[in-house]
Amino acid sequence: AAAAYPVLRYLLPPETAEAAPEALNLGPAEKFPLGAGKIFKFGKLPVLVIRTKSGEFHALAAKCTHLDCLVQYRDDLDMIWCACHGGKFDLSGRNVSGPPPRPLTQFAVQVMGGNVVVGASQA
Repeated sequence: AAAAYPVLRYLLPPETAEAAPEALNLGPAEKFPLGAGKIFKFGKLPVLVIRTKSGEFHALAAKCTHLDCLVQYRDDLDMIWCACHGGKFDLSGRNVSGPPPRPLTQFAVQVMGGNVVVGASQA
């Protein structure tokens, strides 16, 4: 086993990090219903894009800072919620209750030419 390990490491390709894009065009703003959230991939990172009832857009990391569970937007609470252990975050990503130790990372989001565009993280 000690002799085989270096040979296998040589034969297997190294893991490469997928570069995060500078921006991601998510399509027309009217395709995002009011009071709903949807998860998109931003490179390797899942990002939760929320459109509030008032029409504002928010984009945050979709992994809870407690145990990396996926979070979801709860319109009834007007908060981001983690189903794993009941963690709650406000729309700016600040942890409000539960076990999450840190806030969610915010991403830049804006409507450009009628399309929703998510940019690199702001934190």
